[in-house]
Amino acid sequence: MFDMTGKNVLITGASRGIGAAAARAFAAAGANVALIARTREAIADLAGDIGPAALAIPCDVSRYWEVEAAVQATVDAFGGLDVFIGNAGVIEPISRIEEADPDAWGHAIDINLKGVFYGMRAALPVMLGAGGGTILTISSGAAHNALEGWSHYCASKAGAAMMTMCADKEAGTKGIRAMGLSPGTVATEMQREIKASGINPVSALDWDDHIPADWPARALMWMCTPDADEYIGQEVSLRDPAIRARIGLGE
Repeated sequence: MFDMTGKNVLITGASRGIGAAAARAFAAAGANVALIARTREAIADLAGDIGPAALAIPCDVSRYWEVEAAVQATVDAFGGLDVFIGNAGVIEPISRIEEADPDAWGHAIDINLKGVFYGMRAALPVMLGAGGGTILTISSGAAHNALEGWSHYCASKAGAAMMTMCADKEAGTKGIRAMGLSPGTVATEMQREIKASGINPVSALDWDDHIPADWPARALMWMCTPDADEYIGQEVSLRDPAIRARIGLGE
């Protein structure tokens, strides 16, 4: 459905869930994919399954120097960087504000928000030097609506959504296509963690209520095409039936 032949794509949080599904989808469409995650074994196994088009780079996105090195390794291996997907994110520890562990709360911000900034900071000079590129971030309904027990997640996702708009404001006229994807609830390990918490309405959802991880993966590929240009600087929601139909996803 989408031709990504010759494109070089870096995906953070590629060890599971949306990130792993995106890696497989982009590679199947012809792209070279750099798989970024802390879990060395998982991304190595995924790269082995995908084949020569995949590069596994162990990296903690909460550390800028590691992200910068991962971007450089991608450029060294593939010759450039066309698409950066800031997907890495955590939902734990779920807790009310008055009970939250300050260090754990801050570490979630380090991954979910600062990790997005670090990716943009490392990728943008490469893309601008090449005349352009696509920056995609994973947003959430939590970026726009407060949820009990999720202060860290809501705050970090709201910040990442604003970071995406800032990237468009600063570099949109220089060939950078920055957009966010709000996928809704997705059938990934994160939803199991949410379910186990028993906090707020999201934990009460049934597994069948969640969309499969390959839907946001396909949406991310569509966002790399000119058909999505009208959404540059904005957020694409997979809750919108018109968007799903446009991408070719099921009901």
